Amino acid sequence: MSEDQTIEAPEVEETEDAYSLGRKAVAQILYAVDLEDRDQLVELMDPLHPADIADLLEQINAFDRMRLIKLYDKEFDGDILSELDESIREEVIGILSPEVLAEAVRELDSDDVVDLLEDLEEQQQEAILDVLEDSDRVAVQQSLTYPEYSAGRLMQREVVMAPEHWNVGEAIDYLRNTDDLPEQFYHIVLVDPRLRPVGNVTLGKLMASRREVLLKSLVEDTFHVIPVLQYEGDVAYAFNQYHLISAPVVDENERLVGVITIDDAMAVLDEEHEEDVLRLAGVDSESSLSDRVAETTKRRFPWLFVNLITAVLASLVIAQFEAAIAQVVALAVLMPIVASMGGNAGTQSLTVAVRALATKDLTGSNVWRVIRREVLVGLINGLAFAVIMGIVGYVWFGSTALGGVIAAAMVINLVVAGLAGTGIPIVLEKLGIDPALASGAFVTTVTDVVGFFAFLGLAVVVLL
Repeated sequence: MSEDQTIEAPEVEETEDAYSLGRKAVAQILYAVDLEDRDQLVELMDPLHPADIADLLEQINAFDRMRLIKLYDKEFDGDILSELDESIREEVIGILSPEVLAEAVRELDSDDVVDLLEDLEEQQQEAILDVLEDSDRVAVQQSLTYPEYSAGRLMQREVVMAPEHWNVGEAIDYLRNTDDLPEQFYHIVLVDPRLRPVGNVTLGKLMASRREVLLKSLVEDTFHVIPVLQYEGDVAYAFNQYHLISAPVVDENERLVGVITIDDAMAVLDEEHEEDVLRLAGVDSESSLSDRVAETTKRRFPWLFVNLITAVLASLVIAQFEAAIAQVVALAVLMPIVASMGGNAGTQSLTVAVRALATKDLTGSNVWRVIRREVLVGLINGLAFAVIMGIVGYVWFGSTALGGVIAAAMVINLVVAGLAGTGIPIVLEKLGIDPALASGAFVTTVTDVVGFFAFLGLAVVVLL
């Protein structure tokens, strides 16, 4: 190949509807429902993953959802229930016939059954528990005794374990002769005589080793045991931090009681990310697209009311300079710019800080360095926009003094925005308050009040 020849990498293809159910497919399914053609409906639904069917049920209206479920009937899979959004899961369970519901629930692992039950009414919980086999029912009921959002609620009771003195051959024979293995598992958990986990052996290493090799010689280097009462957010962090695939769960006596797998841990991590995004916008973390108007209004009203209070505070600051604004009308034109820039800069710092706190990247060892960085970023951006707005103020209103006032106010507000956007969530976390939930209102108030006060206060001193 000559020197002037280069290999061009193919472009990444980005498809808007990748991995989503297309409009045509949805239309065909609903048409089959309209015709009450069950065979056609089953044929269209059969290739779909349970997650896609759950998405379909969430997207269509309640009437079509009821007709589809009743027509689909005994083909309804338990995995669809576990994929459904909690906001409509109870509704779907109410539509299913007892026989179909019983068969669907029996297919689920214990952790999925627990997730299904914990948000249902007591009567529906009892109906589902009654269809489980005795051993499964006891396991699920015991998991429900653990606190919500704990590892005990997250774990599945089906665990593949082996004595630590076994060899590969004994383990393989055990697996082949056992009828009730979990549908999916990644490790064999080695336990001591007291049923305390001592190591994990991956299935890959097991199958690649000779029969006489001892299992304890194949254990993974990375091995973490999860206490049954540990908060699920910390569990998800451990999986992400240490690249775990599965981890045994132990009780207060360090005895093995279950196992958590990566799919459940990543689901928690995804929920935590979603909650942070929603709460930063002042939206209840339980909100979903399938909520009714009344529910959505009720959930959003409190934070809109909080924002109203913060807006009133900012207005009170403006009211103190009413005479100055009356004399220099340009102040009324320019002051929203200062407040808006401060609010946006504060939101940027706030988002970075809340995310870093959630991932435990922002700690006591680096907190002052991060705060200093955000303040310096605010200062540099403030200086840059000060020059721009100084020129705008002079060109627009022909006043060098006015340009200088807005330039100085811009620097002050962006520095304060960097400090508030980082400092407020840190302080709230120290006080035990969710920074994602409460920081936004405080940061907005600080940047608005400081922005208006700095701009109007300097205008009174310089221009009047």
